Amino acid sequence: MAKHTDRYDDKNLIELAKKTHEFTQKSILPTEVVYLPSEGKVYPKSSILREGKVEMRYMTAYDEDILTNGSYIADGTVFDRLLDELITTDISIDDIAAVDKDALIISARIVSYGSIYDVTVTDPKTEKELKRSVDLKTLKTKKINLTPDDNGEFTYKLKNGTTIKYHFLTGHDIKGIDEKRGISSFLSKAIKQVDDSREQQDIDDYIRYKFLVAESKEFRDHIVKNTPGLVMQYEFEGENGSTFIAGFQAGADLLWP
Repeated sequence: MAKHTDRYDDKNLIELAKKTHEFTQKSILPTEVVYLPSEGKVYPKSSILREGKVEMRYMTAYDEDILTNGSYIADGTVFDRLLDELITTDISIDDIAAVDKDALIISARIVSYGSIYDVTVTDPKTEKELKRSVDLKTLKTKKINLTPDDNGEFTYKLKNGTTIKYHFLTGHDIKGIDEKRGISSFLSKAIKQVDDSREQQDIDDYIRYKFLVAESKEFRDHIVKNTPGLVMQYEFEGENGSTFIAGFQAGADLLWP
């Protein structure tokens, strides 16, 4: 008669076999290298993401189940869950900076359904809504012009002499944002050091008692100005044949055309 531990080991072996089979099958699928808008500068030197690229496999029909999962759509995790399945580089999806995720999602769209994406934009001259198409392959990338340290952090100096070290938020950070205290919570996640202290309590006390609103706004403007990423703008043809540049939103149909 088999012991309980034998049955437990059998279950583990079966699970291991399933995972091995799944890994083997996925490794057969074609992949492509996606270069990150941040060029890897926003990550620590110890991270593989510092190389500035990620390898992703192509989508299959099985992956479409993620895109149609109502609970994933409702809680806003559908794209993260999809990327978690598609990325073959040995990383956690939560380690990826938010500034790089758009490029990964757009890349998944291009290799899966093609680069032409239909959008609705407003002609600034006639104020009429127009149906137009965007070639996603031609989107420009805003590069980062700051120099990081070995931790993937950047230095910002206030006019009063205070030195702040900060980083660009990852998935881990965003999950910890308190929506009721959006600005201060964002600052608490972004700032990694104030002068010589990296203690979280010191950072939070600085934000609460010393970081004046004008200084906070200048700092946040600095981050926005230097945030890398895909530029979601495109040159469209107007009703009269002239052209105009406008931003566009990638909707739910981006990966479900």
